[in-house]
Amino acid sequence: MKSMKKVVSVVLTAAMVMAFAAGCGANGTDKETNGSSDTIKIGGIGPLTGAAAIYGQDVKGGAEIAVKEINEAGGINGYQIELNFQDDEHDAEKSVNAYNNLKDWGMLALLGTVTSTPCIAVGEVAHTDDMFLLTPSGTAVDCVKYDNAFRVCFSDPTQGVESAKYIGENGLAKKVAVIYDSSDVYSSGIYEAFAGEAKNQNIEIVAAEAFTGESNTDFSVQLQKAKEGGAELVFLPFYYSQAALVLQQAAGMEFSPIFFGCDGMDGILGVDGFDANLANNLMFLSPFTPTSTDPLVQKFVEKFEEAYGHTPNQFAADAYDGVYALKAAMEKADVKPDMKPSDVCDALKKAMVEIEMEGVTAKKLTWSADGEPSKEAMIVKIANGDYAVAE
Repeated sequence: MKSMKKVVSVVLTAAMVMAFAAGCGANGTDKETNGSSDTIKIGGIGPLTGAAAIYGQDVKGGAEIAVKEINEAGGINGYQIELNFQDDEHDAEKSVNAYNNLKDWGMLALLGTVTSTPCIAVGEVAHTDDMFLLTPSGTAVDCVKYDNAFRVCFSDPTQGVESAKYIGENGLAKKVAVIYDSSDVYSSGIYEAFAGEAKNQNIEIVAAEAFTGESNTDFSVQLQKAKEGGAELVFLPFYYSQAALVLQQAAGMEFSPIFFGCDGMDGILGVDGFDANLANNLMFLSPFTPTSTDPLVQKFVEKFEEAYGHTPNQFAADAYDGVYALKAAMEKADVKPDMKPSDVCDALKKAMVEIEMEGVTAKKLTWSADGEPSKEAMIVKIANGDYAVAE
């Protein structure tokens, strides 16, 4: 009887060990290998709910279209892509939690995060793990502070510098006011770079007025100071939701300078209850406009509208190009599903600086070792309630 009990105990113990091992392999919880997976697992992180959801949802949509196209064409190195996109609600702590979930799932590379503050937080743990990170839209400098991190979009300083150059070189204004969010790294970073380049362009900043995330609904004081300073142009380096309020309040006080923003302005025409006529002649820097006649852009826009029922913004375009950049780099590096994430990371760091691709955000897109993309800036001007490339 004792012998029988001993045999049963040994069998049960062995079964438990085997079940545990099988469970680790299936879920990819071993950070050093992806087990028996036959797909290339790419993670995504961004706000699918909350105030910044429009960005995360469009990034997810753009990425999904690229993944579908690539899989239908045979995948990457003969393997299908599996995309797992997690919601972080534009919250750094939740973003790190999402990253850990994806790492346990068996992620080989990360497309994300979407917004800058969560991206910086995730970047720290991704660097520690030696996980490759390509953010489609994280613009803060520190989003790509480590050699395992690259971005598709322009950085904050680049946006500030290019905006000042365009204004100066095209003679749009000599006297400029700036309204910016001092509590947001995106907004304040662009403002600082803009102010530095404005001096080179002989632009006088007649007012530089800040607001914070807790005081972002009433801009009457900032607009009044801009008006009193004789501003011919008001630079708005922040997101479209607040910009819509600025335009409404400026119209109410009969102040009509040129308004100029950055990529966060994309989406202003979709604000509920906003009179699109107030945005006529608004200009902003962006790598993408859905009204472009480029065949690749039009194909992407058509597919996105069919799938999601609205026109894609530039964040969707950045994500679409981001997935294709991962494809090009993974093919260059001969990435396979059973590789360790750290080995994939080392291979992609080398491959990213060797690839060149055409995308919907640029005819020619390359990367340098510091993680920054090389592509031409585009200025979009709203006319007749739609987006168009400024001439």
